[in-house]
Amino acid sequence: MYDPPEQQEKTVAATCDVCAKGPSFGHSISHSHVRTKRRWNPNIQRVRAVVAGTPKRLNVCTSCLKAGKVQRAV
Repeated sequence: MYDPPEQQEKTVAATCDVCAKGPSFGHSISHSHVRTKRRWNPNIQRVRAVVAGTPKRLNVCTSCLKAGKVQRAV
């Protein structure tokens, strides 16, 4: 099924809208060294930020918030 590009961006919740950081993939390794697939999601927070002078809801990772790359709306 085809989704327009603006719809595709809204469906990816584990992606930062500022730096495009997304999930990383790897394995969980047990004591017996059995590897199972897993993923690590970035710490994404939904915040109101000022974009082009207007407040807008964005998914932003905490590293971008801490670095001051986003100006939060009051």
